[in-house]
Amino acid sequence: MALIKSISGIRGTIGGKPGEGLSPLDVVKFTAAYGTWLSSQTDNRKVVIGRDGRISGEMVKNLVVSTLNSLGIDVVDLGLSTTPTVEIAVKMENAAGGIILTASHNPKEWNALKLLNAEGEFISGEDGAILLDIAAREDFTFVDVNKLGSYTQDDSYLQKHVDLIVNYPLVDVPAIRERNFKVVVDAVNSTGALFVPPLLKALGVNEVEVLFPEVTGKFSHNPEPLPENLTALSNEVNKSNADLGIAVDPDVDRLCFVCEDGSMFGEEYTLVAVADYVLSKRKGNTVSNMSSTQALKDVTLKNGGEYNPSAVGEVNVVRKMKATNAVIGGEGNGGIIVPDLHYGRDALIGIGLFLTHLAHSKKSIKALRNSYPDYFISKNKIELDKGVDVKTIFEKIKGKYKNQPVNTEDGLKIEFDKDWVHLRTSNTEPIIRIYAESQNETTADNIAKRIMQDIKEFM
Repeated sequence: MALIKSISGIRGTIGGKPGEGLSPLDVVKFTAAYGTWLSSQTDNRKVVIGRDGRISGEMVKNLVVSTLNSLGIDVVDLGLSTTPTVEIAVKMENAAGGIILTASHNPKEWNALKLLNAEGEFISGEDGAILLDIAAREDFTFVDVNKLGSYTQDDSYLQKHVDLIVNYPLVDVPAIRERNFKVVVDAVNSTGALFVPPLLKALGVNEVEVLFPEVTGKFSHNPEPLPENLTALSNEVNKSNADLGIAVDPDVDRLCFVCEDGSMFGEEYTLVAVADYVLSKRKGNTVSNMSSTQALKDVTLKNGGEYNPSAVGEVNVVRKMKATNAVIGGEGNGGIIVPDLHYGRDALIGIGLFLTHLAHSKKSIKALRNSYPDYFISKNKIELDKGVDVKTIFEKIKGKYKNQPVNTEDGLKIEFDKDWVHLRTSNTEPIIRIYAESQNETTADNIAKRIMQDIKEFM
């Protein structure tokens, strides 16, 4: 059993003892803490909620709704929805905040509360710390029977979200329709099955095949959209002579593509391709977290913009995007953030912009991928013994490579000409993650191995 409290929300496996898994008592406690924190910020008593297709979703939703109502908070329930849809609805409803019930790419036994502010953005680390303190002290007061909050359901936001994308200035529906794309979608038994096909139809894609279309939460494969989990999609694209495949995670904030021959476009390159298109229409800056590919920096510089790395985590990417007036940003895990739509990762706007780019390019998706520089990221980790002083280890490594450009905003990132390595501790496990990137796969692996050797020496 696991219960993880972080700035991205409260995540855990369903069941177990309170405090050890995401038990009903934990759901109530952290929802009450969120509602209490929200009430200290504003007189606005409205919160929007939505959930992905998980087995535990209905149960968790009922607990969340009842807890918020018992604090005098009115709940607008979007039902089966997506993370970006709830983010958009918070703003459109003029709500005080929102809660998305999803454990994102985690397996079916997990669920989580993703917590939003009045902007429809993830709450900050500072606000998260206050909320966790309220929860730890159980410092909540519930209202009397005459002041209970209301509950309403609203199923209009699927169409509202689709409309926003179809009408977005850089999405070219006639160009997409003209290409007559045939698309296979891996909906992984969650709400992508409800949202992606109507979007594709509205974009002028008439031939759509959906794999794992039943919203059961019994994921037919590991739901993280990584190559090893997308073999069924890859095979079907190849077999059915489709133009491309689309994969989303259970809450539809991550996006990746499969080429017409069944090969992977590469989740790191989702943002690269979308940014290349956006920057060709709007000059400006970009942001991604510092564990993401250098290819975004290359594309940004080519288009006359400035690239800035951020600390890992969507809230950090958004903060850096605002600080640098970025016109596009996101994360290398297939997360696209389009700031003038909303400051959140959104696979649906990613689909609209990517298909427009592909249509305008007059290329196949494989040829489009081949037009970008090849980089390889080697992902590794080292388990830490109890009591290991990571700060000292990082200082020693920094000293060893003092002649190289170094960034200490999030762990330690060292640049070697076109190559880099990023070391950071996990918020949830006693490990150091070591990511290294190079234009040569062997070089990336060797850089990671060298740094791992350094860490072991300094331990």
